[in-house]
Amino acid sequence: MQYGLLAIAILLILLLVGVCFVLLRKIRNIHEELDFLEQSIEQQVKALSRRLDNYLTGSIQMGEELHNLRQQVAPLPEKLMQMEQRDPSSLSFIEAARLVSLGATTEDLQQACGLSHAEAELLKRMHQKN
Repeated sequence: MQYGLLAIAILLILLLVGVCFVLLRKIRNIHEELDFLEQSIEQQVKALSRRLDNYLTGSIQMGEELHNLRQQVAPLPEKLMQMEQRDPSSLSFIEAARLVSLGATTEDLQQACGLSHAEAELLKRMHQKN
């Protein structure tokens, strides 16, 4: 009977060792999967970081360009007013721009403001509402 209990105990121990090996193998597989997922996440984070850097660089460049354009455009209203005050013929261009905003045709601009066809066409394209 002692040998029978000893044999059963040995079998149970061997069974437990087998279960431990199976569980250990599963743990290793899970660990490998976690490593793979971690690497994948790191690659995605790096890719997103690069994209964010590109967007930020582009935004900064656009902001600088916008600032430069504002500096270039800022004096234009004053210069336009000075030109209007110096050149009485420019009033016809101002009137033509107003007429375009009211829906005048190229022919209307030519007749009302004394503009050439090319001038009337240019003004119409410049001041026409989109």
